[in-house]
Amino acid sequence: MAGKPKLHYTRGRGKMESIRWLLAAAGVEFEEEFIEKKEDLEKLRNDGVLLFQQVPMVEMDGMKMVQTRAILSYIAAKYNLYGKDLKERAWIDMYVEGTTDLMGMIMYLPFQPADTKEKNLALIIERATTRYFPVYEKALKDHGHDYLVGNKLSWADIHLLEAILMAEECKPDILSAFPLLQAFKGRISNIPTIKKFLQPGSQRKPPADEKFIATVRKIFNI
Repeated sequence: MAGKPKLHYTRGRGKMESIRWLLAAAGVEFEEEFIEKKEDLEKLRNDGVLLFQQVPMVEMDGMKMVQTRAILSYIAAKYNLYGKDLKERAWIDMYVEGTTDLMGMIMYLPFQPADTKEKNLALIIERATTRYFPVYEKALKDHGHDYLVGNKLSWADIHLLEAILMAEECKPDILSAFPLLQAFKGRISNIPTIKKFLQPGSQRKPPADEKFIATVRKIFNI
């Protein structure tokens, strides 16, 4: 019998956090092996288990998977969170790429120089409220369903909730002009597996603090 998936990454969110979210939402228990210092990353590289010398890396189903998008789409397909046909999958992909763009901006904010942070935070809020969230609000309004695609929970919904919560850390009332997204947030947050992941003590990681940022800079030479 295959064991639990094993996630190799730092102790923070980064690119692994969406993978943690998706596994948790699917009700899959997973283990984590943390990269605490540069030598841990070098060992993985020297052992030849990182296809492109990069993490995240997930050991699952006899594979050592790298590349965040590849890992996420595999998990989504395996646990029936990737639509019922090619068209639904295409919509899920489009929605996920949008939230990935927004989350990428938020993810890199703590690593930016202090003199540009304020400007970039303003840009994140502007993009979230004029480019990204209106798309999801309209999607929910147009089809009148509880979920973004096919009236069934999918990877797109899980990713959007993650993005909403990250955006609210930047500006707590960022959803004030989006009533359907506010309702969506409440619904998806109450799905039992997701509700469990949102509780204190879960494997969800906190926002990056100064200590974590310093550790990441050392490990990855940035």
